[in-house]
Amino acid sequence: MTLRTFNQGSSGYALPAAQRNRVLRNTYWLLALSMVPTVAGAWLGIATGLSSAMSPMVSLVVFLAGAFGFMFAIERTKDSAAGVPVLLAFTFFMGLMLSRLVGTVLGLSNGASLVMTAFAGTGGIFFGMAMLSTVIKRDLTSMGKWLFVGVVMLMVAGVANIFVQSSALMITLSVLAIGIFSAFILHDLKRVQDGLETNYITATLGVYLSLFNVFQSLLALLGIFGGREE
Repeated sequence: MTLRTFNQGSSGYALPAAQRNRVLRNTYWLLALSMVPTVAGAWLGIATGLSSAMSPMVSLVVFLAGAFGFMFAIERTKDSAAGVPVLLAFTFFMGLMLSRLVGTVLGLSNGASLVMTAFAGTGGIFFGMAMLSTVIKRDLTSMGKWLFVGVVMLMVAGVANIFVQSSALMITLSVLAIGIFSAFILHDLKRVQDGLETNYITATLGVYLSLFNVFQSLLALLGIFGGREE
């Protein structure tokens, strides 16, 4: 279930350095906070079996309808006091949707270690991209358009694979998703540092979706190649 927003913005480099740093700092704090409802949503989904009870097609419809609905609400409230609660509610929903995959992996004898490995790997990619964003001096805005095209292709192929059920295609899409969304993390953080993104809620949403997709893809690959049955 690949998902991604795309917001080019138009603020340019007019923002003072202090304001850019404030947006970046708030983005990091909100991103860390968003992990709490995500974990809570995944736990609730596993405990109740809510997500696994739905068929793959029903799950896809619920995911797309809920996700795009939340993203519309986030865009409408990003400049108000309701922006943060709406974003956190969205991350709870995303945790619920992730619970099917997490529950499946946890059903393996080494499932807990695979989940922790995927979490550590996602964290490593995030910190690597965050560090890289402070080193690169060139404008990466144009890269976002090509990455977005890649995301659209991933979504189309992912929906097709619901019917095809090809393990090889799933593995290929997971590897591509890790590469594309890792690059998107770099792109989004660089936009904040350059003053091209001035709203920390919008910035957090973009980075969160990339992290979500990286974690999901890593966990799927680890479950396929490193999972051991009970």
